[in-house]
Amino acid sequence: MPRLLLIAIGALWVAGCQLAPEHRRPLLPTVEHYPGALEPQQGSVVASEITWPAFFRDPRLRMLIGTALEYNRDMRIAVLRVEEARGQYRVRDAERYPTVGLDAAAVRSRSNIPGGTGAAAAGGLSGGISERYSVEVGVTAFELDFWGRVRNLSEAARAEYLATVQAQRAFQLSLIGDVASTYMAIRSAEQRLQLALSTVENRRDEVRISKVRLDAGIASALEYNQAKALLAQAETQLSEIRLLLARQSNYLRLLVGTVPDARPPEPLPLNRQLLEPALAAGLPSQLLYSRPDIIAAEERLRAARANIGVARAAFFPRISLTGSAGYASAELDGLVSGENRIWSIGPSVSLPIFDFGGRRANLTVAEARENIAVAEYERTVQAAFREVADALAGRRYLAEQLARQEGNVRTLRNIAELADVRYDEGVVNFLQVLDAERSLFDAEQALLQIRRAQLENLVALYVSLGGGTRAGAEQ
Repeated sequence: MPRLLLIAIGALWVAGCQLAPEHRRPLLPTVEHYPGALEPQQGSVVASEITWPAFFRDPRLRMLIGTALEYNRDMRIAVLRVEEARGQYRVRDAERYPTVGLDAAAVRSRSNIPGGTGAAAAGGLSGGISERYSVEVGVTAFELDFWGRVRNLSEAARAEYLATVQAQRAFQLSLIGDVASTYMAIRSAEQRLQLALSTVENRRDEVRISKVRLDAGIASALEYNQAKALLAQAETQLSEIRLLLARQSNYLRLLVGTVPDARPPEPLPLNRQLLEPALAAGLPSQLLYSRPDIIAAEERLRAARANIGVARAAFFPRISLTGSAGYASAELDGLVSGENRIWSIGPSVSLPIFDFGGRRANLTVAEARENIAVAEYERTVQAAFREVADALAGRRYLAEQLARQEGNVRTLRNIAELADVRYDEGVVNFLQVLDAERSLFDAEQALLQIRRAQLENLVALYVSLGGGTRAGAEQ
């Protein structure tokens, strides 16, 4: 008995061996703070704790995002990838436990036995009929996982499953950002279209007035042709905006994945689209816990290290156990009785002796994949750091650009109004009026584009900071 106890303790100790490398998160391959980051503003909020319905205030945009999350085909594929990975993990995890099967059989056979008498004896054979009934419960080739091979296969499958879950969440964030950016581009294009339509109408009036003045000999052909040129420029830009609006609308329909509601909610103006409190940038190290793509990269690294354990376990014997117990009898009556009880048990050991370096090559592949996973993890962290840094720089400098452009529009509007007054007074010619209006139109178009860029940058900041990814923050 003590000997069996020692053997059991030794088997448990060996089973506890872990041949896979210990998982350690690589050092952060970035600086400790974002370059040029400003001090957190009072009332700033953490992006990962804000749900997307709370961040996006426009009811029409929220409706479009919700529809896209339900009907977008790429999103549907990402969700199904999660189901596939979950199933693969369950398959691997089930291999850690014995498979128990029930086998019942009834066999009736005739045997030819040498000798005998009569007609059969003429051929030197005699016949006999036998019957055998059996019912057994057994375990077939259950691997005793002393070296952790099956356990590490299960761990690798689990890590791949968790990586797929995070990849699905990362795509969800990306889809939310794409829908929001496209929607804001459409809203901006609609405002630019209204401005362009108004400008074209004004330019047509100016061409008509210039033609009258030219026929009356009051204006020169230069003024008339200048007015026509400005009209052509405005009409060209109008066509460009319409083309942009059509393409953005088509792209939004692709993202949403279905025909939007025929009567969507009323939209908000561009300046009221997003949550008013500033987003807190935090530290780069916080991205490791809020960015789904970084978490997915770490899970893939964990899987790669588990596969090293699988490759190392191949150098040790693979021990399997087969056993069964049940009943067997020549008669069906009384089959299940003590005197008909049968059982069998037997281990088997398998270890390749000469494989011409195959196991060593598999280990080399596994170690190389671990190094690749480390590099991919670090690259993912660096890319996330750059996205946040770019968005923070955009938040700072686009705000400055917007303020200066708003001042420039006010100045050019004053110039255009003064030019009209001075033209009525006969101080300036009509070309100066046209030039002032052209400059004002270009500045107003640029202002709308800067506002759109600022909104898209805030969306990019929300996504790059892992918006809405913490427990309880998802919708």
